[in-house]
Amino acid sequence: MSKALETQRTYALVGTGGCGKTSLAEMLLYQAGVVGRLGKIEEGTTALDFEPEETKRRGSIQPSVATLQRNGSRHFLLDIPGDNNFIGDIGYLLSGVDAAVFVIDAVDGVRPLTRKLWQSVRAAGLPAAVFINKVDRDRADFDMAFSGLSAILGMRPVLLYMPIGQQANFKGLVDVLAGKALFFGADGKVTEGEIPADMADDVAALRETTIENIAEADETLMEKYLEEGELTPEEMALGLQKGVLSGDLVPVVAGAAMENKGGAQLLDTIDRLLPSPLQRAAWLDADGKERASSPDAPAACFVFKTLADPFAGQLSLIRVLSGTVSTESTLKNMTTGEPERLGSLLYLTGKTQTPCKDALGPGAVVAVAKLKGTRTGDTLCDEKNPFVLPKPTMPPQLITYALAPKEKGDEDKVFTAVHKLLDEDITLRLARDEETSDILLSGMGQLHIELSVEKAKRRYKTEILLKTPKVPYRETVRGKAQVQGRHKKQSGGRGQFGDCWIEMEGLPRGSGYVFEDAVVGGSIPRQYIPAVDKGVQEAAARGYLAGCPVVDFKVKLYDGSYHTVDSSEMAFKIAGSLAFKKAMELMKPTLLEPIVLLTVSVPDEYMGDVIGDLSSRRGKVLGSDSQVGITEIKAHVPMSEVLRYAPDLRSMTGGQGVFTMEFDHYEEAPPPVAEKVIADYRKERGEE
Repeated sequence: MSKALETQRTYALVGTGGCGKTSLAEMLLYQAGVVGRLGKIEEGTTALDFEPEETKRRGSIQPSVATLQRNGSRHFLLDIPGDNNFIGDIGYLLSGVDAAVFVIDAVDGVRPLTRKLWQSVRAAGLPAAVFINKVDRDRADFDMAFSGLSAILGMRPVLLYMPIGQQANFKGLVDVLAGKALFFGADGKVTEGEIPADMADDVAALRETTIENIAEADETLMEKYLEEGELTPEEMALGLQKGVLSGDLVPVVAGAAMENKGGAQLLDTIDRLLPSPLQRAAWLDADGKERASSPDAPAACFVFKTLADPFAGQLSLIRVLSGTVSTESTLKNMTTGEPERLGSLLYLTGKTQTPCKDALGPGAVVAVAKLKGTRTGDTLCDEKNPFVLPKPTMPPQLITYALAPKEKGDEDKVFTAVHKLLDEDITLRLARDEETSDILLSGMGQLHIELSVEKAKRRYKTEILLKTPKVPYRETVRGKAQVQGRHKKQSGGRGQFGDCWIEMEGLPRGSGYVFEDAVVGGSIPRQYIPAVDKGVQEAAARGYLAGCPVVDFKVKLYDGSYHTVDSSEMAFKIAGSLAFKKAMELMKPTLLEPIVLLTVSVPDEYMGDVIGDLSSRRGKVLGSDSQVGITEIKAHVPMSEVLRYAPDLRSMTGGQGVFTMEFDHYEEAPPPVAEKVIADYRKERGEE
């Protein structure tokens, strides 16, 4: 098995939406003979974009796996979506691979989201190669795209295959280290030839720079290069691989995936330079304990994604971390503590499933059908040799929508349908609002929510309506008031009596709720005091101005009276509620609105437009930082003003802006905002 593992490669295609990752995957599958013709995204015929929502929008919304064989080497390829709506779980996906092939669009070059994705690859500690795609397109600028790798991303790129011409004149590639030209013929077939005379000087200079970069990655090679001024091909190959594995060097290949140009050269680069599972560093658990990526180590697997299959049901995508597994293996789920028999193992290429009868070692990526209690992020391992891979951190959800059924009374049906999506998409959050009974769905953006609901409707035949996202306003008070809450009811038989005096005062923002028992002399029996507290809290949760919870106040219960027969916990609970309402009438409550910290990354030319737009949304810009053509802007903005920010930013920046958003604090809402919220609430209740 070790010999097969030495040539095995497991890698992810990473890049922004529209850079051509799925087309690149299609080219690699075609080069390996897995598909007989090149599918096209525009026609919905690619192997890896097969969900109806993907073919409809012509872009990936979920990761896809492909398995291919080339020259006796097995490759496991993971195509990761490039839209900001669908990369919240990228930490999990990168835990399933040993390397990344970073895809850059030669037309757009390095975009703001490119930097975020590259940071994810670096954080995962993965070696990488770069494929600069679409060199054949109008407006392609290879030099601009290549220079952005170092200037913006901070890579140390090593150009191995440079283009001969570009746009309509893209004819071939120069193998820089070998010093020869490769000219494309029909269907991307290559013939060797002489380097064009007008490129010879540039190639010679580039080769010199490339050898220097390789030498600098190894002290021994550096000494030899300084002494002799040259390295042998074997030394260059060894030094280059060492630099790539350490992350110091990033090999670069140019091409045009839709024209089947550059695929063979990229596959050669992957085979020669990216790591086998035996070359990766040991896995670490939360305590720093190591588990070697070796077939001789105890078996362990990590579930990095869950997919829903219309026939097989739930499919768990697992990466073998160590040891060997087969259809006969039974492993312990370290989250649930329960055993799981692997049973049916499947090689995947998009939606095509091939039964796997092999024993699988480290680096293998396969689907396992019908595991009982296993979810994304779980580790399965040998019961006698426990190991748990830590779950990557997840970014916060950016937007929340309220869901409603088309037919009244189908709320549970809607909740159940959407809940079934949560196993396969861990970036979604589903909840019920206790205040309004709304079903709330949170995700990474408007498109994320819309497509998730579309998927739930298609799969589970449920009509779901998306309602305007609800803003979690709060109410608060200032000053101090002393009031009596008295509840007395007599209607034959035993009556109800509860009487309390409270002092209520506002507290600094973020203090929450404080209850103080200051009753002396037994004016209220001890068993009824918690009931007053509960009555206040329940009334505060219902709000006073606009049905929003009241926060940041203190209630001191200092006096009252009771009846030996008619007093009860319920009576004092009602008395506490009445006291709270009286205090609110006297204290002139105000509405608080949530403020988010918005971080926006845009090309420099859009900075002024974005800052102006944020100001129009009542935002306060905290500062900006510009680095090589990309500006990052931080601002405090009312949540109500950025509920639908994604499409606005997209149109403002030509699709190049990206943002993150997280709750920061509450501030008093301006009178016009507060008045509108209160009026809408009263209208909803039929009070106006």
